[in-house]
Amino acid sequence: MNRGTRDEMLGRLAEAVRSVAVPHPTRVAVDGPPAAGKTTLADELADVLRTRGRDVIRATIDDFLFPRAQRYPRGEYSAEGCYYDTHDYHALNRVLLDPLGPGGDRRFQDAVYDRTADTTLSPPVTTAPTDAVLVFDGVFLMRPELIDRWDLSVFVSAALERTVERAVIRERRVSARAEVERRWRERYIPAQQLYFATVRPAARVAVIVHNDDPQQPVWETRTP
Repeated sequence: MNRGTRDEMLGRLAEAVRSVAVPHPTRVAVDGPPAAGKTTLADELADVLRTRGRDVIRATIDDFLFPRAQRYPRGEYSAEGCYYDTHDYHALNRVLLDPLGPGGDRRFQDAVYDRTADTTLSPPVTTAPTDAVLVFDGVFLMRPELIDRWDLSVFVSAALERTVERAVIRERRVSARAEVERRWRERYIPAQQLYFATVRPAARVAVIVHNDDPQQPVWETRTP
């Protein structure tokens, strides 16, 4: 276990990215439960990498959702639905992860879905430099559909009960506390528990960041 400041932790992660030697863009997964802090960490890591001269592609699993009409065949609060019916992994691999990977042409799209409008997207195709870094955050990133696509994987861990409180604070302007708590306790937390039991994501990543106290993180390096 390593303890330190947030800047120290981000510096270690940036060094881990630098140490990846692949002949194509480096694809970094930042996995973790909702409200664990993975999006914030991914944003911060992307900023650090840019200050070190890397070209960064920043993307998220939230831009690879199925349209709302397809996401809830098991019900709005179904944990199984959250795990099995939410994300378009085929599109994610086809337009982003595979083009940036071995044998890919580096011509990619970073989204297929607009959450605000609940519509599909087809953004312009961009060509990534060979030494670019994709920093991709999201839930369930160690699933079998994706596990072989990552060149470096990070899991952001936080007590699931703490994620409920963070979600209530984060969403207080748009959702009542009771609604947020119901979504977390009936859908998101059981979906994560299903993921943990099925995939054991923490055993598959190179770095675990324990993020219960974001300003005093604890991290460990593993051999997945």
